[in-house]
Amino acid sequence: MKIITSPLEMKEIARELSLQRQTIGFVPTMGALHLGHQSLLIRASQENDISIASIYVNPTQFGPNEDLARYPRTLDADIKACESLGIDYVFTPENLYGASEKTWVIVDDLFTVLEGAVRPLHFKGVLTVVTKLFNLIRPTRAYFGRKDAQQLILIQRMVKELNMDVSVVPCEIVREEGGLAMSSRNRFLSKEERQSALAIHRALSHCRAQVDKGIIDSQTLIAEMTNILNQEPLIHIDYVAVVDAFNLTPLKRLSDAAIVAIAVKIGSVRLIDNVHF
Repeated sequence: MKIITSPLEMKEIARELSLQRQTIGFVPTMGALHLGHQSLLIRASQENDISIASIYVNPTQFGPNEDLARYPRTLDADIKACESLGIDYVFTPENLYGASEKTWVIVDDLFTVLEGAVRPLHFKGVLTVVTKLFNLIRPTRAYFGRKDAQQLILIQRMVKELNMDVSVVPCEIVREEGGLAMSSRNRFLSKEERQSALAIHRALSHCRAQVDKGIIDSQTLIAEMTNILNQEPLIHIDYVAVVDAFNLTPLKRLSDAAIVAIAVKIGSVRLIDNVHF
C-alpha cells in the first residue's frame, strides 16, 4: 500500500492507471474509520483492479458553529485499517483548496431541505470536495453509504448532470449492536447518551413495521416516530421526515420510492439515520 499526500502525484498515478485500463474503486472518507467505512473499502478492493481511499477532513462542509476542530482524527489507525483491508493507495492531502477559491458545486433544489435546512453550508462543501477528488482520482466506481441519504442523492444527481464518468455505488448502513447506525461521531456519546440514541433505530423500525401493516399516511408515521423519540429526554429532534427518494419532496403517503429520515442531537452529538422503501 502506498500513501500519497500530494494532489499532483495522486493525479499522475490515476492518469497512469487509466492508461493501463485499470478499474479504480474509490472511497472518500474523513477518517476515524469504523466498520461502516470498512464495508465500503472491502467492496472497493474486491470489485476493482485498484482501490483508493482518501482521508481528508474537509473544512468547507462545516459551518461556523459546527465540530471541525473536534472532529476525530485517527490517521495512523486509519492507515493501518486500510492496509489490512487490501487498499492499494491512501490519499491524505493536507489541503485541497487554494487561498481564495470562488468555484463551488451546488444542486439548487436539493440544498435547502432536510440537512440543508439545518446545515446551510454543508452540501456546498461536500459536493465541491467530492468533485475535486473525482477529478484527481478518476474512479471507475465510488462507494458511499446510505446513512447519508441526502448526500448520496446529491452526488448521484451531480454525477449525472455534470456527465461525470464514474459509477456511484450505494452501500447499506452498517449498525452497532442495538441498531445504532455507525458514525465517527458515536465515540463522543456517553454511555447514557448511547442508550438514548437507540431510540432512533426503534423509531425507524416501528415505522417499517407500521408500513408492513399497511399504514402509509406520512403524518401518522411521523407522529408515532416523534413520540418514540420524545420518550428519551436527552434527544432533541431536528426533523422526522417522509420524503421522495429521488427529489426529497415531502410525501403525504409513503410510496414505493421513499426515504424516512431522522436527525437528532444528543448532547453535543448530532446523529442521522434513515430507512429506504
